[in-house]
Amino acid sequence: GMKILRLVFRLLWRTAVGLLTFIAVYALAAWLLPMIPANADFVEAETGTLIYVRTNGVHTDLVVPLRSIAKDWSQRLPFANTSSGDSSATHVAFGWGDKGFYLETKEWADLKASTAFKAVSGLSGSAMHVTFCQPPALAANCKAVRVDDATLQKLCRLIESGFAKDDSGNLIWIADRYYGTTDSFYEGTGRYGLFFTCNTWTNKVLKDCGLPAAVWTAFDTGIIRHYE
Repeated sequence: GMKILRLVFRLLWRTAVGLLTFIAVYALAAWLLPMIPANADFVEAETGTLIYVRTNGVHTDLVVPLRSIAKDWSQRLPFANTSSGDSSATHVAFGWGDKGFYLETKEWADLKASTAFKAVSGLSGSAMHVTFCQPPALAANCKAVRVDDATLQKLCRLIESGFAKDDSGNLIWIADRYYGTTDSFYEGTGRYGLFFTCNTWTNKVLKDCGLPAAVWTAFDTGIIRHYE
């Protein structure tokens, strides 16, 4: 009996030590890696298009012109899929995230333990959040950078790769789920997890386009700091 007890205790102890080590390493990485810039040699285009990076404190968005030399998003994203149908927008904001987390958690106050568990476990799939808007005002939570046409094209291509498509190549609307009057949700690609959050997606798109970004980040602050 004592042998079994000792064995169980040893297993529990090893599990606890392993878990605490993992948490410590993750916390260190989450603190350190966002400070290290990717694309530190980036030079802003003198002419071109302003794109924006913004955060609401939970989710980050990439904001691009609705219609540009790179892409006409209005062809892919009907205004009718918003609750207002308002078609006056000049820009469109994109965010990627865990489907359950996105649909249930507009702000941190809305977060439920079950939603968080499913998100970290990658159980609920992913979603793209699309918001039609005007050019956002620059502030602590919203930064802009000017990009050339080739970069804008690559940016739009990488944003579109976050969307799942049906057999006809159409984007798949998640009906009647909104945060406001000019936004909508679509099925996404990929899985959310501890090492790939909504902000990791935004950061990766920026990094892959050669734009200012962190080496890796789980949080919005790790992106915004490289635009200050």
